[in-house]
Formats: sequence, C-alpha cells, structure tokens
Amino acid sequence: MRQTLPYNPRQRLTPAGSVLAPMTQDEIELYKNYRGIGTQRLINKRKRVPSRELDDYPERPAKRHAGDVEMVIDHYNLRPEVGVKQRKESPIIGLKNFNNWVKSVLITQFGHPALAASNPAKRHGKVLDMGCGKGGDLIKWGKARIQEMLAVDIANVSVEQARQRWESMRPRRFDATFAALDCYTEPLTKVFSPQQLAQPFDVVSMQFCMHYAFETSQKARCMLRNVSDWLRPGGIFLGTVPNADQLLARLDQLPPDSEDLSFGNSVYKIRFEERTSRPLFGHRYYFYLRDAVENVPEYIVEWDNFVRMAAEYRLYPVFKKEFHEVFEENKEHEEFKQLMIRMNVCDATGASSMEDEEWEAVNIYIAFAFEKR
Repeated sequence: MRQTLPYNPRQRLTPAGSVLAPMTQDEIELYKNYRGIGTQRLINKRKRVPSRELDDYPERPAKRHAGDVEMVIDHYNLRPEVGVKQRKESPIIGLKNFNNWVKSVLITQFGHPALAASNPAKRHGKVLDMGCGKGGDLIKWGKARIQEMLAVDIANVSVEQARQRWESMRPRRFDATFAALDCYTEPLTKVFSPQQLAQPFDVVSMQFCMHYAFETSQKARCMLRNVSDWLRPGGIFLGTVPNADQLLARLDQLPPDSEDLSFGNSVYKIRFEERTSRPLFGHRYYFYLRDAVENVPEYIVEWDNFVRMAAEYRLYPVFKKEFHEVFEENKEHEEFKQLMIRMNVCDATGASSMEDEEWEAVNIYIAFAFEKR
C-alpha cells in the first residue's frame, strides 16, 4: 500500500497562519447578499422571464443602450447589494441618512395628503416610483400606508434587488410590481398591463434620477408623459434633483484660465467638459460621490425650462427648496426632529453625524413637488 506522509514542508514560502480559514458567523452575515462584478455580469446576461401580466404583449429582443445610458446602467448594475450592516458602515452614512430624511419630509408633506385623499379610512393610494433603484424608499412608502406601488428602473439588476427587498419585508404592507424600463425613451405600457394602469397614481416619485432625462428634449418629454399620463388630477409629482444654478455658479467661479473644470472635495466631485456652451438639454458633467457614484455622466436641469415643459403636461410647481432650507424649516418640527434622531442624522443633543464635506455635498440638491391640474 502507498504510504501516506504527513504534510510538513521544510521550505515554506508563506507563514503557517496564511492558509485559508473558515469565515466567522459575522462575516457570513456581512457577505450573504454580496454580489461581485462577475456575478452581476452573469445576471445581466439572463433573459427576463415575462410576467403573467404581460402575456398579451409580444416578446421584444433585448435592447442594447448606447453611450452615456450604458455607462449609467453598468454603474448601478455593478454596485452590489451588501446588506443593512455594511450599508451602516459606509464612510458617508451621515450624508445618506440626511438624504433619506429629506425624502421622508418630502413624502410626508406632499405625498401623504395626496395618498390620503384616495381613502382616508384605511390603506390608501397608489404610487409610481420612477427610478426605484435598489428599493431604498420601500419602507418610507410602507409607513405612508399605500395600497399599491409600481416601480421601474433602467438598471435591471437594481430592479431585481428592489423586488427581493420588498419580498423580504415583514409584514408586506402593500402590493408591488417591479419592472426594468428606460422610462425616458419608452412608455409604461411596455411593462405594465392596461389593468395595472387602469387606476391612476396618486403620487409619482423620482429621487436623484430625473436629471438623466435631460440629455435630450425627447427624453425629458417622454419622462413627463410617463409622469402625467397616469397621474390623477390633484396628484403629486415629487423628487430630488441637482441644483443647476449652484452647479453653474461654481463653474463660473473657477479661474478663467483653468483647464481643470472641476470642483468639490474628498466626498464629491463635479467635472464639466467645457464652460461656454450651456444648452437646455445635453449639458453634461461628470459626478463622483464617495462610496456611491463613480464619475457617471449627468445633465443640468435648468429649472425655468423644466417648469415650462412640465406645464405642457398639466404639472405645476407647489414646492422647491434647497436641502439646507428643508432642514432649517423642519429641524424644530416635532415629528421631523424625532425622525432625525431615529434616522441617525443627529443625536439627541442635536450633534450632526455628518462631516462638513458631507454637508457641502448634500447641499447641491433641491427637493420639489408638482401638482397635476
């Protein structure tokens, strides 16, 4: 019989402690939902199985997006869903908590009344989340006691992660349907049946994503049609978007002979390609946000132009505030003050969880609400 010799190398190249060791239980929980780049690319190649609601719609070949759109899709598809524990360890967790607080204030002040008008006595209202991402606002809508949500996003992996997040909610407080759709070039009817769209929406929400529509006039108009066509009169369109006036003012403050048309700090950076041409559509810049966005192309949303276009779709502004204004106006409001503490925006003494550079980054945004009339 073959003799078995013990493993005992005499010329070890690495220390004995360098061998692989089993993961701890904490590590298992941390990486349970982690999806690396290879996994994400495999998921992207899977064919979408048509839902039962789409039986009446013919199958369409997979559409390949071009240019900036493909960069945006790849960026968000390749960002892993790492779970609650690792999200809390983000180096910009204070910024993220503050952004979520602003969205909660916006939803409470303008979304809740529109939803309650549907049926004040019980679960009420229907929401369209355009640009739902990985489902970061699901809990907010659950607390709003909605009855139904339809959610779309251009990044198919993010949509699947949002669906999984909704399925894991206990209890599930509302019905939801998720679909991958470029709602800046395609109508909602491509992914939702006439039955699903028969009852109009009470609220349409677009959080940190509407600016991508302003690549062209055609995309912005398609976006506004998707908002307005299925929103009831008196319904609310709300969202958050970069403040064009502030971004362009910062660009103008750069030295006239500067070749580097960028500004920001260690948390965020904005880089323009040139400073003279300022079209209403397609005015591109690149945005970096630490632990969130990696130099993705975005577009200036010139506010007055947006308001003029929205009016053509019977949408009229009822609210527009910079994030620091939202904070100043609501920091002493009893409900929102307590919410800041629960969401770890600040502690009970009022001490902020954000560094100064994070505060600068959050204040490049505005919150808005439009009413359909």
